[in-house]
Amino acid sequence: MADILRLDGLVAGYGAAVVLSPPGISLHLAEGRSMAVLGRNGMGKTTLLNSIIGATKRFSGTIEVGGRDITRLAPERRAGAGVGWVPQERNIFRSLTVEENLTAVARPGAWDVARCYQMFPRLRERRANLGNQLSGGEQQMLAVARALVLNPRLLLLDEPTEGLAPIIVEELLAALKRIIRDEGMSALVVEQHAQKILGVTDEAVILERGAVVHAGSSASLRADPEILARYLGVTARA
Repeated sequence: MADILRLDGLVAGYGAAVVLSPPGISLHLAEGRSMAVLGRNGMGKTTLLNSIIGATKRFSGTIEVGGRDITRLAPERRAGAGVGWVPQERNIFRSLTVEENLTAVARPGAWDVARCYQMFPRLRERRANLGNQLSGGEQQMLAVARALVLNPRLLLLDEPTEGLAPIIVEELLAALKRIIRDEGMSALVVEQHAQKILGVTDEAVILERGAVVHAGSSASLRADPEILARYLGVTARA
């Protein structure tokens, strides 16, 4: 199976500050697979996603999506290369309705507005509401749906459950599981709730000080209390 994402020796940061440290991040993700990116705060998880979308300073290394080298591609052109992004800040259009948020960015493909409404019934119910009239959970669902209607080949999600009520977390994770597992969407997910996201993804990496310190299957990591405790400060039951 071909790789949807390949990073080779990626060293990156902001200004003069290096966050993804030498010798750099090297990893690959096969098409149709998903990967959890875990680690304590400040270890480089968001920087990794930001580097894939072109929002950091790259010092060295390469980035390929679907076999295409996008290392020097301008950030605004990476969506066209197949990268969909759900940022921590959500970045929805607050002065547009739910439906306008989706139709404004939609690209032709399997994921259209109707299919997103099927995935997120709450959005169908709120389709005439403005973005600033939605709850935090509804805004996050809209941010995911807005990335889906771009019909990306690779979906990047940065802390999708942060700040959400537990019942909304479960609802959103169930939707992500359907998108990733049932629909076969390739995805890279940064998440603090390690145990929860490991039940959704196929593979997992742990970052520490801008470097990969563990890589393997999500199932094996979920069942390894020693690794979870050492790098994430959680137990296998957390």
